[in-house]
Amino acid sequence: MSDIWFYHLTNTPLERALPTLLFKTMEREKRAVVMTSNDARLEALNTLLWTYDKNSWLPHGSAQDGDAELQPVWLTVGDENPNGAQFLFLTDRANSEKLADYERVIMLFDDRDHDAVAEARTRWKSWKEAGHKLSYWQQTPGGSWEKKAES
Repeated sequence: MSDIWFYHLTNTPLERALPTLLFKTMEREKRAVVMTSNDARLEALNTLLWTYDKNSWLPHGSAQDGDAELQPVWLTVGDENPNGAQFLFLTDRANSEKLADYERVIMLFDDRDHDAVAEARTRWKSWKEAGHKLSYWQQTPGGSWEKKAES
């Protein structure tokens, strides 16, 4: 079973939190799949990872780029793992049927989206019943992460 970490965005938007989490993933020498809900959002995340910091960028690709096996971070709207990732990032309420294929699943959801918060609660219950190890992380006012619960 996978470790599933719920990241509750209460202070910063996904666009600020995701690059930091992906950098930490790469520092651990892990690969990532970032799954999102639609093609427009995929393109926005693609642009973000090239431009979020004028002094840095995250190597990544998507089906449009090809060569999945060479990409440390793969952006997709599909439930796929073509780069052999160990970590799966679920954004924008995307969902995977292949959670057990990953070492860790990171579900990011925004506090301002009440439907996403409700869906996270539902998934917590469902994934707990399925036997996954769960952790709930919430942003502090300073933007760091604090573990609030685990199961």
